[in-house]
Amino acid sequence: MYDFAIVGGGIVGLSTGMALTKQYPGAKIVMIEKERNLAHHQTGHNSGVIHSGIYYKPGSYKARFAREGNAGMVQFCEEHGIKYDVCGKVIVATEPEELPLMDKLYERGLQNELYVTKIGPEELNEIEPHVRGLGAIRVSSCGIADYKGVSYTFARIIQEGGGDIRLGTKVENIAEETDRVTIETNTGTIKARFLVNCAGLHSDRIAKMTGMNTRMKIVPFRGEYYELVPEKRHLVKHLIYPVPNPDFPFLGVHFTRMINGEVHAGPNAVLAFKREGYTKRDINVKDLLEVLTYPGFWKMAMPNMKEGMKEYIRSFSKQAFLQSLQRLIPELTEKDIIPTHAGVRAQALMHDGNMVDDFAIFAGKRSLHVCNAPSPAATASIQIGNAIANRINDHVELKNRLA
Repeated sequence: MYDFAIVGGGIVGLSTGMALTKQYPGAKIVMIEKERNLAHHQTGHNSGVIHSGIYYKPGSYKARFAREGNAGMVQFCEEHGIKYDVCGKVIVATEPEELPLMDKLYERGLQNELYVTKIGPEELNEIEPHVRGLGAIRVSSCGIADYKGVSYTFARIIQEGGGDIRLGTKVENIAEETDRVTIETNTGTIKARFLVNCAGLHSDRIAKMTGMNTRMKIVPFRGEYYELVPEKRHLVKHLIYPVPNPDFPFLGVHFTRMINGEVHAGPNAVLAFKREGYTKRDINVKDLLEVLTYPGFWKMAMPNMKEGMKEYIRSFSKQAFLQSLQRLIPELTEKDIIPTHAGVRAQALMHDGNMVDDFAIFAGKRSLHVCNAPSPAATASIQIGNAIANRINDHVELKNRLA
């Protein structure tokens, strides 16, 4: 029997495995991942940004974990020779009505104890000559990292500590009993004293298998990207973001330097018709019906219908997508951008239509369920893993068993 079974081989599951390996030396740990490789879904498709935490509500897990995770991730990459670059970010106001919103965001950055500065058009032009703006917030602590490399390093640390990693292993049923958790998979039965659910896009379904009612559902949103052709990459020196629309729960299309030298532009945000729906052609009838029959989806969608339609127009019209990008870099033309891979965000949605705005962790008898870990989860992965390990440490029987 294992001491800990962790479902999900993304960056959060792997960071949890690493934290448990360090906190409980000698414990028997198994990572369970249905894909044939680690970091396959959200981790492998994200933008690679090391976030600062400027957008998040002061005092929230997101704000604290992003701030602490920013420094911790840079240190981890440095220690393990993983590629990263603290290149900094500018959040740009392009219209007069965005200036008060920018000021509020700047104040939030100060409340979150970040080093942020307001700059005018002249200074913006000095650091980003091709960006048009009336002003900007400069966030020097933002950067980019190779999160797949980070994930593989977490996995190596787990294995060096004696942990098992089972790929191609899909959870089919879970029985949470008095003294153990029995996990039925496509490759056999796994027993463990404690289960940690880090299944990302399927985390609500894994929780439901244990009898847990989280009162939320994962709704998948696809973020589609273009990338700049190589000869236009020089147009972007830092990470370049617009001032976000406060009435829409996404950040708007932006420019992201990637660790491999590419520059990605996006994403939009459209409902994916499959939980792992990375293209417009990916459709799963069960997944789609589950969303369309969920009252919370319509309660969220109706007030955001106008903005949502703009996102869909950008999804099908390269020219509309380009126009959004030209708000920041006017000289871009249609031939300067080409489609690149998309990502899918696992967004937890409450029955009343409210999006879960912070990390959500639920406790069962012998389980913990991470049912909402959107951005900045990669940045904060080490902090999230440590927090989960500390929560498990409060379980008296386990503490005594593993002491």
